[in-house]
Amino acid sequence: MAAEPIIRVVDLTAGYGDGPAVLSNLSIDFPRGRVTAVVGGSGCGKSTLFKCIVGLLRPRSGQVLVAGRDLSTMDERDLPEALSRVGLLFQQGAMLNSATVADNVALPLKEHTTLPASIIEESVRLKLQAVGLGHAGTKFPSELSGGMRKRAALARAMALDPELLLCDEPSAGLDPRTAADLDDLILGLKETFRMTVVVVTHELASIDAIADDVVFLGPGGVLHYAGPLAGAKTCTVPEVGDFFARRGVGAPAGTRSLLQVLEEGQGR
Repeated sequence: MAAEPIIRVVDLTAGYGDGPAVLSNLSIDFPRGRVTAVVGGSGCGKSTLFKCIVGLLRPRSGQVLVAGRDLSTMDERDLPEALSRVGLLFQQGAMLNSATVADNVALPLKEHTTLPASIIEESVRLKLQAVGLGHAGTKFPSELSGGMRKRAALARAMALDPELLLCDEPSAGLDPRTAADLDDLILGLKETFRMTVVVVTHELASIDAIADDVVFLGPGGVLHYAGPLAGAKTCTVPEVGDFFARRGVGAPAGTRSLLQVLEEGQGR
């Protein structure tokens, strides 16, 4: 018997205000224990889907279930506990520049647990070691290279040992070697902590390196493909075929990061 999907999107229709729907009647299952790459051009609804997953946007109809729970229907008391099982790695890292790397990683533990300071300190130390930054806890984000900042942000996303890790363009802005090292790190952490990983990315090298499955959204949030990576590469839908034939590769001009979209949603 197949395991229950970690994320189940069921007939999801979502949009903003009185505007047109960004996603319409979308249904996707994200399998547990795998890496799924979410791909598509600007405006296809990738960030809207992520907002629905983490409960920041209430669907007009349909459901998004995370580990069997609909975050969009939870009240403010229950939502933080549910979100503690989801790690978020933003495109720009979203680190607090006024806090040390260790203090950044400690934030989720201080906000979501009542652990004593000594246990939090030890947990932070272990997470930083896991991402290769055991020496960098006392540094500030501005003192780190781009790759190191991504690693520090990944340590923070892992602070609560989430069962689901959502990554927004993790390789954006990195040189090919650093991006490949980050891909290897994400795969290693996924195996060590037995997580499911969902990644929004336009990087074909990254998709080839880490993805088990691909979800490809077209304009208007239309689902063009959902399934194994090998099948995506032979898909006859023109947009999918063009992408994997390395035509039209790269983030389209004007694409906003997930962090930007989430911040805009807080003000709605």
